[in-house]
Amino acid sequence: MKPTTGNTKPRIYAMSFSRVYPEYINKAEKKGRTKKEVDEIILWLTGYSANEFEAQLKKETDIETFYKEAPKMNPARKLITGLICGVRVEDIKEPTMQSLRYLDKLIDELAKGKTMDKILRS
Repeated sequence: MKPTTGNTKPRIYAMSFSRVYPEYINKAEKKGRTKKEVDEIILWLTGYSANEFEAQLKKETDIETFYKEAPKMNPARKLITGLICGVRVEDIKEPTMQSLRYLDKLIDELAKGKTMDKILRS
């Protein structure tokens, strides 16, 4: 994704989370993982309950709002490190983009076969 300048937000922020959610599931299922595991990762990261998460999907909440309204971003997310899209997630300064990339990184780890306790930093 290209960096933005000034007050221009990345276009992905306006995209509905419910639009990208199936992509996370597809990526996981192609590697023998489950929707349940994807949901567990999302709930762990954002602090949404299953019902709250389902409501966000039904409302077609945009990605920026999805992360801004997250009840409690998991403090252990700071333990997520490494490259995603050629950028170190721990070096991303903008909170929404960092949250988005944290989730991308966690889903990558799931697809690569890591155990859930390692993915969830427990």
